[in-house]
Amino acid sequence: MTRSMRIQRRLTRRHAVQGALAASGLALVGCSSGVGQTTAPVDETLLAWPADDRWPEMFLASSERIQETYRYAVANQDLLQWMPCFCGCGEWGHASNADCYVQEVRDDGSVLLDSMSFG
Repeated sequence: MTRSMRIQRRLTRRHAVQGALAASGLALVGCSSGVGQTTAPVDETLLAWPADDRWPEMFLASSERIQETYRYAVANQDLLQWMPCFCGCGEWGHASNADCYVQEVRDDGSVLLDSMSFG
């Protein structure tokens, strides 16, 4: 194995670890409310357009940490889809940590956020 291949392998591992750590932080921040509810409400007021940096009122009224967490989740759904959530949100139909933040990505580029992780 060449030196450049070893460096690339280390960088790939480092990115995987960083992603896992960031996502584990999401698991801690997210899922902070709604435990015990049996259905996730669909609320069109939670529609965001991340590409235009347009976010719903509930998002804007949240702490900076919560906003950063939602931004990360929206941008990294492909990673979070592989990370389970342990807060009992399976009752809501959630299959992964990504579902704690995003209900639906629409064809027009908008994203319907899930209210559960607003706290």
